[in-house]
Amino acid sequence: MNSSLLSVPDEKNYEYGYKFAYKIASQQLMEADGIERICRNSGAEYKKIDSHPVIILDYLNQNYRISLPEVAISLSDSAEEVPLKDKILLLHYLTQARGTPLADKLIAYKELPEGVGYFRTFHKRAIKPLVDHFGRLPMKLIEAAKELGGHKADYGDVAVTINAFKRVPITFVLWRGDEEFPPDGSILFDATVSDYLSIEDINVLCERIAWKLVRLLKEGS
Repeated sequence: MNSSLLSVPDEKNYEYGYKFAYKIASQQLMEADGIERICRNSGAEYKKIDSHPVIILDYLNQNYRISLPEVAISLSDSAEEVPLKDKILLLHYLTQARGTPLADKLIAYKELPEGVGYFRTFHKRAIKPLVDHFGRLPMKLIEAAKELGGHKADYGDVAVTINAFKRVPITFVLWRGDEEFPPDGSILFDATVSDYLSIEDINVLCERIAWKLVRLLKEGS
């Protein structure tokens, strides 16, 4: 599937596009060769609950349950509805995961396949919100990231690493700026990230995380 369906340009059709992407991703999961293999590759757990097969997957410090064969996605400990974009990301991660061990080597967005061409849009949607809201309050980023399971990292002036999925750590970096230069930011990835998500999924994932962090900042203040 071309996961660019996550990025539907026409606002009037975005809901249809997401629903269609979710339908295709659900079909891909059910048609995949071996659910247990998929779980091994992604670090998910495969089990049976009341005789029904279920995939248990961690995403942004929350536990999700994917019930089969209907591919119904829910939070394990909450009745809150899971946003459609998150459902699609969960399914794409499962079906694209190759099980590659983490390289423990960070790369910038422009080093990803097609990263140079997408960077301007990525910066606007994922990096700029962080810089705009945390640039003058960088320590607040550490506090907000803890809510998503993040921890402090040693990059820039302030940085945090958040495990979006078990095998997709993402590092968010801020520089405070001064009288000469405005605040700036960057997002770094383990070198294996393309073995787990497409560039389109990475774009949407980072945008989702950025705005979750901004929301947590606002709630905290």
